[in-house]
Amino acid sequence: MPLPLGHAAIGLATYELSAGTSAFRRWKRFVFIVLLANLPDIDVLIGLFFRWDGNAFHRGPTHSLLFALFGGLLAYYAGRYWLKILTISYRQSALLIFSHVIADAVFTDAPVSFFWPFELYWSPGHSGWTDVIHSIIFDGFRDGWIVLGCAVGIVLSRFVRRSLEPTRSLPQVIKK
Repeated sequence: MPLPLGHAAIGLATYELSAGTSAFRRWKRFVFIVLLANLPDIDVLIGLFFRWDGNAFHRGPTHSLLFALFGGLLAYYAGRYWLKILTISYRQSALLIFSHVIADAVFTDAPVSFFWPFELYWSPGHSGWTDVIHSIIFDGFRDGWIVLGCAVGIVLSRFVRRSLEPTRSLPQVIKK
């Protein structure tokens, strides 16, 4: 299961590949991307606050295509008007949120609620505050392969982008 570090890496790689520009140039954009990539796990905090169980609402409506589309729209307007981050489009915002859902579907055995409200799955088990905090702090090393894979993807995309750019030659001087 990807933890916040893995979701952040996946989000940064998703942005880099979809936008064709670096997420690392401006710190506000970087933070915004990391938050969007981890946004579906807001359900863990909701479960902890209301039921003292991080799994109470996990992988429900926030792990769906509808949430990615709606959350992407809200994030787009928040980024554009409130945070003054004009470089993240609606499509990219929704894609960053949906990258989390795809990562959970690919890297875990438990189902996600892709097509909520037509299907609904909840994460099994119980995880209290100490379980969640311990998992984030001490189990983050498991995301090392995800981070490495995303870093390789970012480097390769930059290499390909640079190799496809037209070469700039010096202007030729015409002798008279």
